[in-house]
Amino acid sequence: MCWIIRCGYSCIIHGNFFMKKFSQKIVKLLVKNRLKISVAESCTGGLLSSTITSISGSSKVFTLGLVTYSNESKIKILKISKNIIKNYGSVSYETCLSMVKNLNKISKTNVSVSITGVAGPKGGTKLKPVGLVYIGIKKGKKTLIKKYLKIVKDH
Repeated sequence: MCWIIRCGYSCIIHGNFFMKKFSQKIVKLLVKNRLKISVAESCTGGLLSSTITSISGSSKVFTLGLVTYSNESKIKILKISKNIIKNYGSVSYETCLSMVKNLNKISKTNVSVSITGVAGPKGGTKLKPVGLVYIGIKKGKKTLIKKYLKIVKDH
């Protein structure tokens, strides 16, 4: 599961070259293990899904990609509780967890990934600065949520 987390993180931090390399690895491993994947993205705006689907053979493993950028779309499409967003915000462990669990229910894939964060360049706060990202993955009964923070310096 960690290689998918690394791909999602590189998607945000390192750009297209690293993302493409990780996506190639993801597709190869998913095909080899006959697994299907779905993705729900917020701050990445579909970038992870786009990179995965640009790889030859991805149609064998990629089932669903959702861009739920707004709170409204998270609530309506992914069925995230309004209370979770109200109490914790859209960029939180709790929201990321709900995103990945509900995506898995919708898609019925072996592997589900969720990404939510503050991409910037503006919009961050002291508690949730630009560069804060949560990435969730659910495979079978195991669910993992990782928090990342890339320090972004003002120019």
